Amino acid sequence: MTKALQESRAILYKRYPLTSILIYNGSTILHFLLGGMGIIWGYARWSEWAYGAGILYLLFAFGEMYVLMPLVVCPRCVYYRLEDGVCISGLSVVSRKVARAGKGEDFGRRAQGIYSPNNLYMLSLVLPLLFIIPALVIHFSRVLLCIFAVLLGLLLFRFFVVFPQLACLHCQAKYKCPQAGKMGVREK
Repeated sequence: MTKALQESRAILYKRYPLTSILIYNGSTILHFLLGGMGIIWGYARWSEWAYGAGILYLLFAFGEMYVLMPLVVCPRCVYYRLEDGVCISGLSVVSRKVARAGKGEDFGRRAQGIYSPNNLYMLSLVLPLLFIIPALVIHFSRVLLCIFAVLLGLLLFRFFVVFPQLACLHCQAKYKCPQAGKMGVREK
């Protein structure tokens, strides 16, 4: 790994810049909040269960990102072990306070299995879009269409800007991370 780090052309951050952390978390939080609002807005006309579904989604999304990740994924990440290291989400700082260190060699396993943290994270991003589509078909609403468009834009922004240009490209874990390998940022 040391040789790979030396050969990297991109700057690998020990501490991500505050602007990158704010963009990452801001887009994540906005995505989750709009997703919950979209589920509620899309189904509230037909059922009071829409509020429960929206709240359940919010609990799932925020819980997966801001509870599960620091407890399960972050303790295995290189940023957990870096003195004064801060990852793109800033959760490495939280994780060091609430979780014991895991085995670094297990970090790549975070994407294995159907209920892996990575799959749950992706589900938290895609789920509101999947819920909003039927609501748009059944009872079209301009507000709901706008929420859907912004959510889709945030998802595309995450896949084409945040991950490959702000986060994964500069991550010290990119040589162990399965997603970095799939995105091809290890060679950059």
